[in-house]
Amino acid sequence: MTSKYPSIDLTGLNTMSIKDRKSKVDVVDFATPHCTGCGITGFLNNLPNIFAGQTIRAVIDKIVAARKMDKPVAITMGAHVIKCGLSPMLADLMRRGVITSLSLNGAGAIHDSEIARFGRTSEDVVEGMHTGMFGMAVETADFLNTAAATAKSEGLGFGESLGKALLDCNAPHNDVSLLATAYQCNVPLTVHVSIGCDIVHMHPSANGAAIGDASMHDFRILTEALRNLGGGGVLANLGSAVVLPEVVLKAITMLINLGCDLSGMTGVNLDFVQHYRSNQQIVARVREIGGEGFVLTGHHELMIPLLAAGVVEKLEGIV
Repeated sequence: MTSKYPSIDLTGLNTMSIKDRKSKVDVVDFATPHCTGCGITGFLNNLPNIFAGQTIRAVIDKIVAARKMDKPVAITMGAHVIKCGLSPMLADLMRRGVITSLSLNGAGAIHDSEIARFGRTSEDVVEGMHTGMFGMAVETADFLNTAAATAKSEGLGFGESLGKALLDCNAPHNDVSLLATAYQCNVPLTVHVSIGCDIVHMHPSANGAAIGDASMHDFRILTEALRNLGGGGVLANLGSAVVLPEVVLKAITMLINLGCDLSGMTGVNLDFVQHYRSNQQIVARVREIGGEGFVLTGHHELMIPLLAAGVVEKLEGIV
């Protein structure tokens, strides 16, 4: 018995040799098994020259090249990076002269200052909401809100005022504080606040005019820090989904308006989940103005140490 339905006749089908076909994957790009004692550089070199294995090496090379040319390596980041315990690595990169500017949202400044002063941060939001005590730590609110007022009265940026305050009070964990380390290393650390987003805004000590003034000052400090990105500088966004990418978009627009040529810069978006705005502003927009854009996806607590180690290995003895 045969099928009652007609079947296509493939007699005239055109074929080709695989030798003449373009293939996107070649065995020469495959990973090399790990060998004992090969170190971080060996580990990175052993990754496949495919997808993220290729991308992370390219990003490391871009950062290294930027610092060799004395070009900026600007980092913008969300607060989750701090909560993943990665501050010591970023502080180390500032001390080594790798990171030339660092930008946080308001939550990042809160977590960093709590770590510096008390060695702990990140409360149980659900439990706090049930009791109405979420965000009610008075020491945190008074410290940040006082720093904002000081910044306004003394003409400082918000991050600058916070870093100075941590050093002035000799906070016990300043060695792992991004705010304190940046101030010590003369690295512009800027804080970009959305009014009403941060726990300290719930307290009577919060002064909207002071917070806004301090954060506006930081916006202008950041814009100046990005001025020389063109021709090889690197802008890397670590885990900020909306606030920092939007701030960067406006800063870049202002610089272009002022006549800065930002072509040839590199934008990198690293996050454990890729988001629309961060990819648009940090990757797609950078490509549109003549730069390169890279995307890396993975857990911060794995990807950032790997990236930092690769940079340190390649830059050892150079910066």
